Amino acid sequence: MSDDLILVEVAYALPNDQRVIALKVPVGSTLFDVAVKSNIAEYFSDLDLETATMGVFSKIEKSPKTRIIQAGERVEIYRPLINDPKEARKARAAKAKESKTQ
Repeated sequence: MSDDLILVEVAYALPNDQRVIALKVPVGSTLFDVAVKSNIAEYFSDLDLETATMGVFSKIEKSPKTRIIQAGERVEIYRPLINDPKEARKARAAKAKESKTQ
């Protein structure tokens, strides 16, 4: 019977708090199934698993409700970006240019 279960992890992080939860799930579980079963949303009140972006080992998965997890994989739940990296680079470049002209 234990052959029907696999060991996986679920991870979520905020700037000052992070959780990695290890659990055994049935073979054939999806990323979404694993995230729900981990109860990770109970630790983070603002986490909505229905809308959260998920991935495996830093690779975003477009369909977490259909992507089957494999033994040893880690489901990562990603937060939205606070700053757009492209806009942040533009702002830094403008600030650097301004300081050079002074």
